[in-house]
Amino acid sequence: MRSEVVLHPLQRAARGCIRALLPILLLLPAVSSCSPGYVLRGAWEEGKILGRRRPIAQVIADPAQTPETRQKLRLVIAAREFGRDALGERVGDSYTLYAEKKSDTLATVLSAAYKDRFAAKTWWFPIVGRVPYKGFFHEEDARREADKLEAAGYDTYMRPTSAFSTLGWFNDPVLSTLLRYDDVSLANTVLHELFHNTYFAPGKIAFNESMANFVGGRGAIEFFCGRDGADAPTCRRARDEWDDDLAFGYFMGELVHDLEALYARTDITREQKLALREEVFARAQRRFAQEVRPRLKVATFGSFTREPLNNATLISRRIYYDRLDLFERVYRSRGGDLRRTIGDIVAAARANRVDPYAGVSALLD
Repeated sequence: MRSEVVLHPLQRAARGCIRALLPILLLLPAVSSCSPGYVLRGAWEEGKILGRRRPIAQVIADPAQTPETRQKLRLVIAAREFGRDALGERVGDSYTLYAEKKSDTLATVLSAAYKDRFAAKTWWFPIVGRVPYKGFFHEEDARREADKLEAAGYDTYMRPTSAFSTLGWFNDPVLSTLLRYDDVSLANTVLHELFHNTYFAPGKIAFNESMANFVGGRGAIEFFCGRDGADAPTCRRARDEWDDDLAFGYFMGELVHDLEALYARTDITREQKLALREEVFARAQRRFAQEVRPRLKVATFGSFTREPLNNATLISRRIYYDRLDLFERVYRSRGGDLRRTIGDIVAAARANRVDPYAGVSALLD
């Protein structure tokens, strides 16, 4: 699985805390999942990141920087301009600044889910609504929270993240954690995150992330194939990565269908469901290793077979691959016009805020 890119509620809360600490603290009594200590800790850590920001143009001109860093930052600027000019993304001042981070990981993201149904535990944050994950700047804090959730009977999953979006509210910097990506993944990530600035449906995380995945994947193809040529290695890799994402999304859809059918059964006990789900997990991992992975062109999604499966690990993956084929079909129905496709999907989602997927499906009627 490619390194995950998530919207990071902690950082949005933290930045709000930096700019307007008192109003946020006044709101906190009504925000059960967002304690004052959590926000203040996030504000402190975010402040350290903000204090290290430099204009990208200045970093590129700095002879002390490595040629690789300068090349990666030029690519970020080019992808940002492509997102703005070719795709109509709302870029604002995002990705015009650069910030060094000592570690390779920006934060640790924790997800949790119920064991006997395919449903995530959610946390509520201002602006974005309910989200199925919570971010921590320190892994030990995430581990303590995970231990509490496991003791309460939840499945849990911890994973690192290297990027985030504040939905255009603030000037998101390029972090050094992103520059370890290859060129295609880096451009994909920039276009993915800029889509979050362009449109975000509160509380509809699977739609938001899957649509951003579509924009990043399809956008990377147009960016590299248009810039480097149809026969360029970057163009071929971007196409192959998107094909792999579609294949993994289809596989995940089938697995989720099997699990939901099991959890919906009324003729067996909860304990029987939990035993049978382990069989579903094992069968899915065998099928992936034997049938799906051999057909992939670039991606390996190695953690899918390396790590134990549970509802939390699956939900955290699914939100990036949920109904990618739906967006792809709309794209094809628009003759491969990506900018038009993005505009039509955003308009359909806005028109059906309760179920944006239904709104998008109506585009194919």
